[in-house]
Amino acid sequence: MAETINQWAVFTIVLSGLALMAGVFLIRGGNREAHMKAMLLASGLATVFLVLYLTRLGLGYEKKYIGPNRGAYLALLISHIILAAANLPLALLALWNAWKGLKAAGNLRNIDLPAARGYFNRHRAWVRWTVPVWLYVAVTGWIIYLLLGRYGEVIKA
Repeated sequence: MAETINQWAVFTIVLSGLALMAGVFLIRGGNREAHMKAMLLASGLATVFLVLYLTRLGLGYEKKYIGPNRGAYLALLISHIILAAANLPLALLALWNAWKGLKAAGNLRNIDLPAARGYFNRHRAWVRWTVPVWLYVAVTGWIIYLLLGRYGEVIKA
């Protein structure tokens, strides 16, 4: 069961990364509504991933890396873990400011209203850090998953 949960976790985080990239392209194209939907989807999928990942750990399913270049693997893993922990508050702050801005604006056509502008400016400032960190965490997570698929040994809890 834990292995199935692990596969679903990977599936959800891959979809989350794709939705994140779609959201970035959509906002660069000026499509605010589709951007918002893509980012909510990315955030929802990342939340499902986190629940599945923690459930898998709670069930005692873990793999140990037994492949070559253990130092390089550990450097990748450590950077992934640190930035994954940092990404949660970054993403929450970005979402919070977007939500507050939307609430102040009333709708996406009014985001330039003075009451909303500050929130959207802070949202943009936070996402300049959040998106690269989120993408790094997603990509390194996929790499770690593939490496453990090839060079991992299940640890019996």
